[in-house]
Amino acid sequence: MTGVVRVVPDVTGLDKAFDYRVPDALAARIAPGTIVRVPLHGRSVRGWVVELDPADDAVEDSKLRDVVKVSSLGPSVELIELAEWASVRWAAGRLRPFLQAASPPTNVAGRPPPDRRRPAAVATAPVAQALVADGGGVLRWPPNDDPRPVVAAAAAIGPTLVVTPSIHGARRLTAGLRRDGWSVALVPDDWARAAAGVDIVVGPRGAAWAPCPVLAAAVVLDEHDEALQEERSPTWHARDVVVERCRRLGAPCLLVSPCPTVMAAHGAGGQVARVPTDDERASWPIVEIVDRTRDEPWKTSLVTSPLIRHLRDPNRVVVCVHNTRGRARVLACRACRSLVRCATCEAAVGLDDAGRLVCRRCGTVRPPVCLVCGASAFANLRPGVTRLREELQAAAGRPVVAVTGGDVDRPAPAGIYVGTEAVLHRIERADTVAFLDIDAELLAPRYRAAEQAMGLLMRGARRAGRRADGGRLLIQTFLPRHEVLQAALLADPGRLVDGELARRALLDLPPFAALAAVSGAGRDVVAGALRGDETVRVGGDDPVLVRAASWDALGRALQAVPRPKGSRLRVAVDPPRV
Repeated sequence: MTGVVRVVPDVTGLDKAFDYRVPDALAARIAPGTIVRVPLHGRSVRGWVVELDPADDAVEDSKLRDVVKVSSLGPSVELIELAEWASVRWAAGRLRPFLQAASPPTNVAGRPPPDRRRPAAVATAPVAQALVADGGGVLRWPPNDDPRPVVAAAAAIGPTLVVTPSIHGARRLTAGLRRDGWSVALVPDDWARAAAGVDIVVGPRGAAWAPCPVLAAAVVLDEHDEALQEERSPTWHARDVVVERCRRLGAPCLLVSPCPTVMAAHGAGGQVARVPTDDERASWPIVEIVDRTRDEPWKTSLVTSPLIRHLRDPNRVVVCVHNTRGRARVLACRACRSLVRCATCEAAVGLDDAGRLVCRRCGTVRPPVCLVCGASAFANLRPGVTRLREELQAAAGRPVVAVTGGDVDRPAPAGIYVGTEAVLHRIERADTVAFLDIDAELLAPRYRAAEQAMGLLMRGARRAGRRADGGRLLIQTFLPRHEVLQAALLADPGRLVDGELARRALLDLPPFAALAAVSGAGRDVVAGALRGDETVRVGGDDPVLVRAASWDALGRALQAVPRPKGSRLRVAVDPPRV
């Protein structure tokens, strides 16, 4: 026998590591990160070697069981250490979810030869080159511009990791980079090639944990996209993982987006690089805002005259977006027609059982009185997609296809589509993208509502294409002066950041505080235990909201609380929809 290794078993619900002896025959093939099979409770299970010859080993070698076999290559020491950081950052208390993300999808016996090419001449973006030379930062890249020049600027200095929100986008980018002459590994499929060494490693969210030997730079594309955050607990975010990974290596990291998030801009000290204004504006479609403030919102259809002009043009493909999942209740004053908003944070408010106006974003409660005119009679606005499809079809005089998130099949070819935001994922191209009621997104009781609405408009802008190609973005609203809509109208998403930073500072929300949402059976017990911890602040009911001065303090406090027996808790750190 040659030594002892510490192994984290790949077993659900088991959050401990165990020590095993290494047989002589396997010693040469075992290193930190190696995936092995070990005996555990009478069966052979998969696991990761996380430490060789652990210093705190208190068990005699003669009492240890042997490693059964070596199964595959696994994550590097660098990624194991990153997983240890992430287990605190997202209050996981375990390494297994992160080691799974950093492992190959199938067993890999060995690495192929490295494949590095670096084409002699390739187009790079000067603004991205300047950021790379300055150590990284945030880049506002136009919505319909090819990101390859940005990636090339990073790859010019050495092996580069690129993370995108979707596998579809990763495949398209990989194909383009290969045409340019780079050697590219698309993960997870090309995990072994990535581990061997290529010019560029590309992949969706999980690529934040992909192997990239001698990592010289990293690029996160569309860092505003919610798909970069894991929906299951632990709710790690690929952007934050890549930023920390680069920080540890001293490598530049580029966060790229048409509409950078408040978190990204704040992390960059408010300094966001951008291309010339004329170039950015040319990449946007023409934006038309339909001001409905003269309409009676509880009586008037969402099918307006400007929309009808687009619907009746047989040469235009029109996509109509309207979310109907009940994420926000929008009230309108019957007397002055203004939308009823929170006096503190300006989100939409709803009436509770006692007849009071309650804000679900910040919790402010006030009497049922309109702040504009003092009236107390309100109308609840809740139109539906099914009725909209019938109205649109009658107004257009041509077929309309409805698309929702529950649909599995690709929509039938049509000139007009209507649906929730899922329609923007199903339809690749349109001449006009119309948002029939963007106010439900702008006023949603979520602290990220404004930047999420901006991201939704950005996706619509990409489906519509450039203004020179005839692309149109039509936005119907009762809030024509809202900063999100003005940012879209002027093709200047940066106008959103300053106001958002001020609101979040006032409400003690990220990036000015670390935030987690605790839900599920047992949350009240956890909340009670946390109230005795001076490093955190606890509020809310379902979910329970926990705040701390830093992510590290928040993670450690959440980890320190014992979970009630039989509880089914969900801890969402930096929750996207709260």
